[in-house]
Amino acid sequence: MPIVELQKIRKVYDTKVAVEGLSLTIEPGTMFGLLGPNGSGKTSSIRMMIGMTVPDSGTVSLFGKPFDRASLHRIGYLPEERGLYKKMKVLDQLVFLGQLHGLSEATARSRALVWCERMQITEAIGKKTEELSKGMQQKIQFIAALLHEPELIIMDEPFSGLDPVNAELLQNTLIDLRREGKTVLFSTHRMDQVEKLCDSIALISRGKLVLTGSMRDVKSRYPRNRVQVVFSGDESFLGHAEVAEAQNYSGVAHIKLHHEAGAQVVLAEAIARGTVINRFEVKEPTLEEIFIEQVRASFGDEEARGIVDA
Repeated sequence: MPIVELQKIRKVYDTKVAVEGLSLTIEPGTMFGLLGPNGSGKTSSIRMMIGMTVPDSGTVSLFGKPFDRASLHRIGYLPEERGLYKKMKVLDQLVFLGQLHGLSEATARSRALVWCERMQITEAIGKKTEELSKGMQQKIQFIAALLHEPELIIMDEPFSGLDPVNAELLQNTLIDLRREGKTVLFSTHRMDQVEKLCDSIALISRGKLVLTGSMRDVKSRYPRNRVQVVFSGDESFLGHAEVAEAQNYSGVAHIKLHHEAGAQVVLAEAIARGTVINRFEVKEPTLEEIFIEQVRASFGDEEARGIVDA
């Protein structure tokens, strides 16, 4: 039974269509990536999912039944727009937010202290929020979303504004939560993070679903026609007829082939020309490459270029 099911939801703000006929399902105990460029409809979809706004048409089901507000106590939500009380001290704020989720003061305090240690912000618990960096504030709001031990954890752009060390800490925490049986949905425009973390994905652009499925199934639909070559010497092999596209970054070439079988032909050509090959790796396309290809097919080159530029 899916923990989240959206059926053809649509949302229009004035004359702007934010989400158009979006359908997706999220299975329990998985990490699901809602992926798309900024302005693609990710946040609008999440807000309909948790009842912050109502779809103009379509249906939302949570935990196997039509949406009702009683389900929200089983959900933890980190919004894209952070919202903390600037004058409150960190621990007081976490206790207060835990109580809003139905925890006793003692339970909220105990859990908050454990989470502050886990997220490495113990030294900040007596400080006011306004005294802290944006990254530290983000970790506090992350903790607030988890204090009531929700079954479904929804994170809207959770890595935005975090330095690499704290991004890795949050990433590893999400992985641990999934191992504990929690369901995690996070939205992002960072496709590299989704590729590393997620079991299943939905790619959206202009409010419309472009591609969805398990990561394994999505990748299996595309040929292994990418090659990375580390080389020195003659680079003329990059112009071989089997090469559809090639970029050479000072002796590191990224190649897209017309056919999977072309890899060995290109390698033989390079060796025949006396090129020194230090590394030759055949790869599947990245999620970003797949997304751009799908957007180009659905919306044209201009929209695809917009994703690359973003």
